[in-house]
Amino acid sequence: MAAPLEKVPAKAWVVTFAGTAVNLCLGILYAWSVWAKALINVEKAGQPMTGVNEGWTYLTNAQAATPFSLCVIIFALLMIPGGRIQDKYGPKIGATVGGLLVAGGCILSGLMKSYAGLIIGFGILGGAGMGIGYAAPTPAALKWFGPHKRGLIAGLVVGGYGGAALYIAPLGQYLIDKISLSGSFIWLGILFSVVIIIAGQLLAWPPAGYVPPAAPVAPGATPAKSLTAVDWAGSDMVKTWQYYALVIMFIGTTQSGLLVIANAAGMLASTAKAIPFLAANAWILASYGGLVNAVGRVGTGLYSDKIGRGNAYTLNCLVSALCLFAMPAIMKSGSVFLLFLAVGIAYWQYGGGLALMPSFTADFFGPKNLGFNYGLVFIGWGLGFFMTRLGGTIKDITGSLDWAFYLSAIVLIIAVILCRITKRPQAPSEILAASRT
Repeated sequence: MAAPLEKVPAKAWVVTFAGTAVNLCLGILYAWSVWAKALINVEKAGQPMTGVNEGWTYLTNAQAATPFSLCVIIFALLMIPGGRIQDKYGPKIGATVGGLLVAGGCILSGLMKSYAGLIIGFGILGGAGMGIGYAAPTPAALKWFGPHKRGLIAGLVVGGYGGAALYIAPLGQYLIDKISLSGSFIWLGILFSVVIIIAGQLLAWPPAGYVPPAAPVAPGATPAKSLTAVDWAGSDMVKTWQYYALVIMFIGTTQSGLLVIANAAGMLASTAKAIPFLAANAWILASYGGLVNAVGRVGTGLYSDKIGRGNAYTLNCLVSALCLFAMPAIMKSGSVFLLFLAVGIAYWQYGGGLALMPSFTADFFGPKNLGFNYGLVFIGWGLGFFMTRLGGTIKDITGSLDWAFYLSAIVLIIAVILCRITKRPQAPSEILAASRT
C-alpha cells in the first residue's frame, strides 16, 4: 500500500463536485410541493382540468402525497442494489442509469397526463432512478478523503440533492405557468438527461493502493485514531444492534423533513394570505428550503467533523422539534418571518441528517463496503415517508397539519434519546485484540 499523500489530488474534487451535479438532477423530489399545489383541489378532486392542462384531473391531499411517498420508499429500497452496483462496478454506471431513469420518469409523467402517470413515472421510475443513482456519488467521493473530512465531503455531495429545489422549484413553477404541467415534466426530464450523461462520466474510484491524506497533527501531538477499525460486510453489520439504531435515527431525522418538504408551498400560501405576492408564489418557500437543505448538509457535515456526529445530530433534532411544536401557532399568526425561520430549521435538520448518516455508517462500519452498507441503513430514510402520508390524511380529516407537526416532533425527541446511547460497535477481532493487551 502506498504512503498517504500530503493533500488530495485534484481528481478527488472533480469526483466530489460531479457527484453534486448528479444529485442536483436527482433532487426533483424536494420540489414536489410545486406540482402538488397545482394538482390539489379537494372540492374538484376527480374533475378534469381545462386549458393547457387538459387531460389532467384534480387530486386530494392524500392522492397528491402518494406519488411522493411511493418515490421515497422505492428510492430507499433501490439504494441497496444501487449500493451493490457502486461497490462492484463503480459509480459511473449507477449514476448514469439512475439519472436517466429519473429523467425518463419525468418525461413519462408529462406524456401520460394522469394520476397513473405520476404513480408510474414520478413514483416508480423516479424512485428507482433516485435509489440507483444516489447510491453512487457519495461512497465514491468518500474513498478519496480521510475520516477527518468525511462529514464535509458527504455534505458537499448530498448537498446537491438538497439544493436541487433551489432551481427546480422556480423553474418548475415557470414551466407550469408558461407551458403546462406536462411541459414542466418533459423539459426538466430533457435537462436532467444532458447533465447526468456528462457528470456521471466524471465519477471514479481512487487508483489501487491509494491512501488518503491523514488529518493534520500539531507538533508534539498524538495522531487521532480513526473511529473505523474494521471494514464490515453487510451481512455482519445487520447482526449488530447499532445498525438498527442507525435505521431508527434515520427515520427520525427523515420523517420531520419530508413532512415539511411535501407541504412547503401550501404552508406559505396558507400563512401569507394577507400578502398576495407570496400567496401566489408559494414556490419561494420550497426554493428557500432547498437552499437551506443544501447548506445544512455542508454545514452539519463540517461541524460534525469538529464536535462529533452524535452531538451534531442531537443539536439539529432538538432545535427542529421545538420548531415543529411551534409550527401551528406560527401559521395561525400569519408571521411570514417566523414561518421562514421555523421551516428553515426543519430543512437544515433534514439536510444535516443526510450528511450525518453516511458519515455515521462509515465511522461505525468502514468505507470499503459503504455503498451497500449505507444502502441498508438508508432503509430508514424510506420508512420516514410514513409521516408525509399520515400528514396528508390528517389534513384531509381535520383541515390542518397541526397534529402531524406535534407527532413529528415527538418522534424526533425519541430519536435523539436513541442517538445518545448508540456507540460504535466493536468487531470480534477488536475484542480479541483488546483481551490480549
